[in-house]
Amino acid sequence: MIKKLSVISFLFIFVTIFSLAGIVSAEDGSVSIAMIFPSTIDDMAWSQAMYEGVMSLQEELGEAGISNVSYSENLYDAVQVGSAMREYAPDFDIVIAHGAQYQNIVDDVARDFPNTTFAYGTSYNAMHDNVYAYDPHAEEGAYLAGIIAAHVTETGIVGVIGPVEAGDAIKYNTGFMQGVESIDPDIEIRVGYTGSFGDTVAAREMAETQIDEGADVLTGSAQQTVGAIRAAAEAGVYWLSTDIDQSSLAPDTVIASQSLNFKEVVRYMIDARDEGIYGGEHLPLSFANGFLTYDFNENLAHLIDEDLQALIDDTIEQIINGEITIEIN
Repeated sequence: MIKKLSVISFLFIFVTIFSLAGIVSAEDGSVSIAMIFPSTIDDMAWSQAMYEGVMSLQEELGEAGISNVSYSENLYDAVQVGSAMREYAPDFDIVIAHGAQYQNIVDDVARDFPNTTFAYGTSYNAMHDNVYAYDPHAEEGAYLAGIIAAHVTETGIVGVIGPVEAGDAIKYNTGFMQGVESIDPDIEIRVGYTGSFGDTVAAREMAETQIDEGADVLTGSAQQTVGAIRAAAEAGVYWLSTDIDQSSLAPDTVIASQSLNFKEVVRYMIDARDEGIYGGEHLPLSFANGFLTYDFNENLAHLIDEDLQALIDDTIEQIINGEITIEIN
């Protein structure tokens, strides 16, 4: 069973939905999961990665494993988020607040519901014994993207469209730049920030500007990238993705995608609950633990020759065993 709560209907139907659904924590060994998203579940980025991960896991485990899934999308107002979290907490085994901006609210609510598992990210601060903080190592896949960009560019200019100059964007952009420089330090890297996670128009305009300046390979992060990818596709330049496989948006544009394997992250939380562990852990999403993967677009396989593929495979191994260290400021 899936229940959707939109921000528009929040104040009017929240209590009604829960009353009609009769949602309660399962007593048969299955778990119920609620999710709170800052954007929509079809954003082709951060929120969709988590939503699809949970739904894929439910499909695999069936109702005997995950009995209920509910979600709220486009929630960023602190009052609404706090109210939603407190409505979910008594009736769901796991409540995922999918955004670093939810940290203070998770801190406040989790202490009042010790038998509910809470999870949020990107962060490393678990705060309580019933809180998981998941932390994507975005710089790892970004380093690979930088290597690919350095091999593919013909103009010697590549571009990065960032959301805000903080958090995951810094990690991703830094990893990308170091990956490019590991191949050719003379390649020019244009970096810009829109100041927003979801401003697709600004991302598109920034991509167009960088393309006009000669960039023929672009990358970037957050929900805004949909606009930038469209600009890249129209201009006939290449894109490298993060968070989720975005090749369906532009099959002849997106070379490869770093993907966040939230299916296995949530499986980890469920298995831990079976052992009586409700949280209290920082969960890195990395190549080493399989919570981070790298996917290639078959339509553009000709861009990844045997030598480049061997370099990518070797680089992943070196990142895992610590031979390559990506310095993050």
